[in-house]
Amino acid sequence: MGDHRLRVGIIDDHPLFREGVVHTLRSAHVLDVVGEGGTAEDAVRIAKEELPDILLLDVSMPGGGIEAARSIARVCPVVKMIMLTVSENEDDVAQALEAGAKGYVLKGTSGPELLKTMFAILRGESYVTPGLAARLLTHAVRQEPARSPALPELTEREAQILAQVARGLTNKEIARDLSLSEKTVKHHMTNVMQKLQVRNRVEAAMMFRRQGGTGRDGASAVERETRPRK
Repeated sequence: MGDHRLRVGIIDDHPLFREGVVHTLRSAHVLDVVGEGGTAEDAVRIAKEELPDILLLDVSMPGGGIEAARSIARVCPVVKMIMLTVSENEDDVAQALEAGAKGYVLKGTSGPELLKTMFAILRGESYVTPGLAARLLTHAVRQEPARSPALPELTEREAQILAQVARGLTNKEIARDLSLSEKTVKHHMTNVMQKLQVRNRVEAAMMFRRQGGTGRDGASAVERETRPRK
């Protein structure tokens, strides 16, 4: 990252919580907090005036965090948004991602974990707290029983990796399970997301789950994963 310091904005209507996050970010010595606020209006203003690398938003704040995310995605698409919230509601997660947020993190997360997530999102990844991602997939399958268009053809390895993503596993865990490097898993997932024409791994996994997750040999990759290895 060279000398580039990460420019971050934080919007939360609880000043004490905001203070804690600002302290955590500043203590990392690689970030500059370029704006703070407590409302959707503040969020849009800071996004436009400062164009931070990352903007942390709360779902429930005056004016609404998801509404703010929608406006910012439209007028400042370069600003990467992360929802930092107490809401574990699947609809909130789905709406936040649809609105353009790249990450959805719960407020109980640790400082180092938040920083790790921010740098991953800066590299172009998406992140949803794993437990929530798994619940979101189940929720999506319940909500959308209608048949979706067929999946483009995935290689066996891609289907295998996507099956693991659909179970809520991270790239690191998948790499360990399949004896691959994390870089290879990431490369496969980038390819899969392009094939499926989706914006992030949660959408890819949701599409996969709705299709019953079938790969080339007609068996679901989840089944293949659980078959005994010869």
